[in-house]
Amino acid sequence: MRRTTGGLRLIKGLHHVQLAMPRDAEHRARAFYCGVLGFEEVEKPAILKGRGGAWFTCSGIELHMGVEEPFSPAKKAHPAFRVASLDQMMRHLEDQGVPYRRDVDLPNLRRVYVDDPFGNRIELLEQIE
Repeated sequence: MRRTTGGLRLIKGLHHVQLAMPRDAEHRARAFYCGVLGFEEVEKPAILKGRGGAWFTCSGIELHMGVEEPFSPAKKAHPAFRVASLDQMMRHLEDQGVPYRRDVDLPNLRRVYVDDPFGNRIELLEQIE
């Protein structure tokens, strides 16, 4: 594999993932990301509040929902969130009335897909030994 940075490790980690949402739909984002997936909302910096959207955090992951006009959901590109138990998560989704789609399992990974209220694709996966 070719390195173009001379061996330097310039990337330190992932700061956040951003997904798009329609204008004035923050309540739907909160209901799904907080109510279903268990994220907590974090306050956006004052300078960005006028743009709309909402920011969330869970287990060291930051997710920013930004308003995009015209809005178009991410159908292929997606974040993948690790879960402690995929079976528990699927039961929780069923209890919440949130449909999910199974996909082929990968080596050491079981996974399903769910759509957020805006049609953005979200992968939920469990790492197995």
